[in-house]
Amino acid sequence: MDRYIDKFINYLKIEKNASEHTIINYSTDLREFGAFLEDRPVEGVKYLDLRRYLARMREKNFSKRTVARKLASLRSFFRFLYREGYIKANPASSVATPKLDKKLPVFLDSDEVVRLIEAPDKKDTFGLRDRAILETLYSTGMRVSELSTLREENIDFISGTVKVFGKGKKERLTPIGDKALRAIRDYLGQRSVAKIMDKKAVFLNKNGTRLTDRSVRRVVAKYIKRVSLKEGISPHTLRHSFATHLLNRGADLRSVQELLGHMNLSTTQIYTHITTKRLKEVYEKSHPRA
Repeated sequence: MDRYIDKFINYLKIEKNASEHTIINYSTDLREFGAFLEDRPVEGVKYLDLRRYLARMREKNFSKRTVARKLASLRSFFRFLYREGYIKANPASSVATPKLDKKLPVFLDSDEVVRLIEAPDKKDTFGLRDRAILETLYSTGMRVSELSTLREENIDFISGTVKVFGKGKKERLTPIGDKALRAIRDYLGQRSVAKIMDKKAVFLNKNGTRLTDRSVRRVVAKYIKRVSLKEGISPHTLRHSFATHLLNRGADLRSVQELLGHMNLSTTQIYTHITTKRLKEVYEKSHPRA
């Protein structure tokens, strides 16, 4: 199993140019399935083995979304093995994906966003850094993973744009607001040159090295807790808020798709459910014959 997983991961890296996040998830999912198989060879895996694995995940109370993701990993894996001739039949081709509940993304209103962004104390370098992180996430709608890899050379302070490297290492250019640029300038101006180990990175930790995804999430979570925002808020909520606020103020769906770096318009369309719901609430509240 390990030999086939290594071949598949190399294929993802070299031919599919998959992101590091995707590679880690696929590798984890496949090794978990390998542990389930124990010593049974991959060549002997049948449809019923996959059904038993799905049943095992349900017994462990995995969410439908987690089960669907792990099944997608297995589908891609066995499709690769079949195409390359390592197996004679694809056992995953007829396994049904569990039907997912439609879950609308949580977002903050404008006042809540302001409270969150203004929570850091700007009297020290790390307060300035955290303010810049929050401003940048909301101003650009970028993912936490995209922010953690941001370099100074990617930011054009004159034109007000930032080069973002998204999923699958795809590059896009997105606007960044004056307030976010000012926050970044304030932070960069206060950084101690002597402590900088990674001179290209924008956001650094106390050791002068680049902040990781996890560290950025901890930073955001700290201020979410500090201002006592509603439940279910995560760093990704700023991205949801970015998209929702744009659509609520008249931005077209295709432009928001480009700004978010979504490959498919259907991924962006989830936000139209939020805006439609809001319009209905306004209508029912305001229309005399609603």
